[in-house]
Amino acid sequence: MTTTTGRVVAGRYELSTLIGQGGMGQVWTAYDRRLDRRVAVKLLRPDRVAGAEAEELRRRFLRECRVTAQVDHPGLVTVHDAGSERDDLFLVMQYVDGADLADHLAEHDPYPWHWATAVAAQLCAVLSAVHAVPIVHRDLKPRNVMVKQDGTVTVLDLGVASVMDSDTTRLTHTGSPIGSPAYMAPEQAMGGAVGPYTDLYALGVVLHELLSGEVPFAGTTALGVLHRHLYEPPLPVRRLRPEVPEALERLVLRLLEKDPQARPSSAQEVYEALLPLLPGRGLPSGAPL
Repeated sequence: MTTTTGRVVAGRYELSTLIGQGGMGQVWTAYDRRLDRRVAVKLLRPDRVAGAEAEELRRRFLRECRVTAQVDHPGLVTVHDAGSERDDLFLVMQYVDGADLADHLAEHDPYPWHWATAVAAQLCAVLSAVHAVPIVHRDLKPRNVMVKQDGTVTVLDLGVASVMDSDTTRLTHTGSPIGSPAYMAPEQAMGGAVGPYTDLYALGVVLHELLSGEVPFAGTTALGVLHRHLYEPPLPVRRLRPEVPEALERLVLRLLEKDPQARPSSAQEVYEALLPLLPGRGLPSGAPL
């Protein structure tokens, strides 16, 4: 069935504008008729994959809805509702009004280093809450971060998150790397065990990109990019932006260490390293707080 503007999901959510689309799903802005508010609705179509895989996808989706709902943090998108209707699974989330971080970077290139520091500090706060559940996000990247009008950031899409509890069914098959190649830690690229250190590597990639305007490892194929993550050292950002403080460059290089044990031990440790570098008051409108 083709999803169209005006369709009402679950007798309540009136779809308005298509804002994202992938192979098995869509994201819409919608109007919540019951509570008179704007929301975002993610629709997933398990019937787009075959047989047992469809059932597995359905189980994973519903489980991941519950996982996302476990985390209560102002910097993480809020889950309002979830369920299934006809061929669709749906997830209703807070609508975040702003620009994603990739667009924000494009509009403000070169990105002021103190803005980058403020974004990274806010992401650390979110990751601390996520890791405490404990969950690994596994797909932290600028397209999954919204910068709101007041400069605060909101992290989207725990859709590929994995719960780290040993007594919980893994949400993603071990050995199947899930995430975006440009932001993928070496252990993730190898299909190995992931943990909070995996998200910290992705944070390092994001911070490198904000400071330099480029991801540390790019390429024409996903395999080529993953190979560079595994074997090439990143270029220190001060070679591209000499005005970046040495302490910030050192932190980025630590986050991008190939060995997870060589990275900072937690998002809290990264936050504390960023604290002396955070900007003061009086930033221009739209600057990350």
